[in-house]
Amino acid sequence: MPLWIAAFLRCLPLDAARPHWSRDAAFAVLDQARIAALTPAAAKAGIQAGMRRAGAAAIAPDVPLLARDLVAEQHLLHETALALLQYTPDIAIAEPDTLLLQVGASLAYFGGPRQLHRRITATLQAMGLHIGSGMAPTAQGAWLLAHQSCARSRRRVLQIDTMTTVLDAIPCALLPSAQARLDWLHGIGCRTLSDLRHLPRAGLQRRCGTELPRSLDAAYGIAPECHAWLQPPARFQQRLELPDYIAHAEAILAWAQRLLEPLCGWLTARRLAVQHFTLVLEHERGRHARAPTRLPIHLAQPAWQPSHLLSLLREKLGRLPLEAPAIALALHVDDTVEQPAASTSLFPEPGGSPTEHARLLDLLSARLGRERVLQAQPIADHRPEVANHWGAAQDVPSRPPRDLSHHDPFTLMDRPFWLLDPPVPLQVQQHRPVYAGQPLRLIRGPERIESGWWDAALTVRDYFVAEDAAAARYWIYRERDTEHARWFLHGRYA
Repeated sequence: MPLWIAAFLRCLPLDAARPHWSRDAAFAVLDQARIAALTPAAAKAGIQAGMRRAGAAAIAPDVPLLARDLVAEQHLLHETALALLQYTPDIAIAEPDTLLLQVGASLAYFGGPRQLHRRITATLQAMGLHIGSGMAPTAQGAWLLAHQSCARSRRRVLQIDTMTTVLDAIPCALLPSAQARLDWLHGIGCRTLSDLRHLPRAGLQRRCGTELPRSLDAAYGIAPECHAWLQPPARFQQRLELPDYIAHAEAILAWAQRLLEPLCGWLTARRLAVQHFTLVLEHERGRHARAPTRLPIHLAQPAWQPSHLLSLLREKLGRLPLEAPAIALALHVDDTVEQPAASTSLFPEPGGSPTEHARLLDLLSARLGRERVLQAQPIADHRPEVANHWGAAQDVPSRPPRDLSHHDPFTLMDRPFWLLDPPVPLQVQQHRPVYAGQPLRLIRGPERIESGWWDAALTVRDYFVAEDAAAARYWIYRERDTEHARWFLHGRYA
């Protein structure tokens, strides 16, 4: 079903100025010499919205008055829209300071309209934004519900009939195209959208033009709506100035989330996943300048979910010794790949899916250190003691493992899982190798290995599968091309 969510950033001037001020600071934002927005601390000092600059300075001379930065506000608005691309690709920017989301196609994936609305609200709150939201079957209807000033008004409706009833009670002054003719409308007793709808359409068009009837019809779903959809950039680059010198990992993590949410939205919109990314902590500049601290994040499998990336960043920051306070953050995406296809399995995979396994490796590597979470990685070498080494579990093999299905099945079956390092020398009695006082009987072999001529560990061996009187099996070898050939125990079978 068609459904729209309108997210109205109520305190956008404050949010745009906040990177240069702490969250509890008292300050106000000026727009054309009048107070456009103010913090709660500034309101306690006696400043009110709409007050002139001179009056505010006289009442609270210690409260800073900042000029409104429209460029910073537009950047924050686009950054917020980028973060919301996690939930729908159809996002439009509407005036003033509002984002329109067409979420009809996303309802089933996110568990319905209520759950989707909660997730969108949680994302914006995690970015430190104050919003008003509305949900309706039309974009203009959702915009009107989001901009209502009455706290008791209904803001989320799903059906056209219910939306019509709710919109009828909204003051017509809230409709942007009606504000130019508001005095005339109030003069004839037209104060709500219901009154506006009942006016003669021909006379309303002659008096107010075609824009007012068109926007009114769009709000009620009578006329179609056209929007310019947001297009994500080709590359992701985000940088954030911090409000103060920050030397605590938890505080840095809270500000870093404002960078992670747009990253995840950009990845979702571009159908990409990140393999490596780096959080850069910028320090003091000038005479006491310090080099930035780079915090690389490596993933076992590509990911694009904010919860997973945030958990890894939390573990990394918790182990990072900060040599100096941070004054700015930057997020660099080092490597992206196409998002992997969704699992087509009907039932859960035993032992967890590969994605869950990769997330566990990422978490362990972030918590314990990349050098402490290892996995066996094969090497193309015939020598058993060289054919394997331990590498970082997050490293993706440079090439897939060889297909050994065409090899001798007895050769694969007879290789033991337990190798002795170093091999144990065996005694020889009556031309038979002896282990633990028992002569061994050769039941299979030889398998000849001649390798290592290119390095100092030249290997010339004949391998056998041997068995003692108790039917315990061993993997032994005899040296070749030596004057006195010796026997060694190299592996044991389970």
